[in-house]
Amino acid sequence: MAGVRGYFHPKTATGGSSLIPSPPWHYSGDLVTVEYRTDPARVAELLPEPLALADEDPGAVALIWADWQSCGSSKEELLDPVRAQYKEAFAVVRCSYRGKTYSRCVYIWVDKDFAIARGFHQGYPKKLGSIHMTRPHPYGPAPRIEAGASFGATLAAADRRLAEAVITLREPAETNGFVNGHPMAHHRWLPSIEKGKRLALDELIETGSASFEAGQPWSADAELALFEAPTEELARLEVHELIGAYYRQVGVSWDGGTLLETGTSGAE
Repeated sequence: MAGVRGYFHPKTATGGSSLIPSPPWHYSGDLVTVEYRTDPARVAELLPEPLALADEDPGAVALIWADWQSCGSSKEELLDPVRAQYKEAFAVVRCSYRGKTYSRCVYIWVDKDFAIARGFHQGYPKKLGSIHMTRPHPYGPAPRIEAGASFGATLAAADRRLAEAVITLREPAETNGFVNGHPMAHHRWLPSIEKGKRLALDELIETGSASFEAGQPWSADAELALFEAPTEELARLEVHELIGAYYRQVGVSWDGGTLLETGTSGAE
């Protein structure tokens, strides 16, 4: 009997129904980033051992909105846009592991199923959400990417608004911020099918981009608000002080990661 094929579920005789193709995966997108400080204890509670708070600025958070087009190696998704286009919003903190500083995504929402599947593979804790961003355009009333232009971004999940931001571009910047500027330290977790057993998958991994290119980053002034919701905890990372905001267009490729440790969580 022939085996079934496909990089991800569902696996079939041809593999043509797989939710995602095999890596590498390629992304082009516009990013709105707002960095702020929260209570470091709220960051620490999201860092399972052996991760610890970053030595410098341990309460720093980046809340990022992204409007993506993505594809596999064939790039066929770009000509079938429903399979390529999606938006996401995610919260990133920094942490320390064996003396090295990492970035870590602690919350993330996306609006397409294929993005959730990729995230589970990469260790991103993705959930469905509703994400909207102002898009730049060189004509008409839409903002240009220039000083004084304002962009809005909103995030909702399960019919509740979780966050909203407005940024106003100020001037070209050297970077797109510092919180999301390190390799990612993520966990890949899967409960055992048997009750009372340890996790069937329990990996601490390091990932990062295989290639990266980007346009000019812009610094911006920002307004940011977080909202309580019954099934979400983003608002626990409450805003104590705004650090800065940025707008940037980027191109990224992802092609796997590195296993750091297994069995670190000790959870069931």
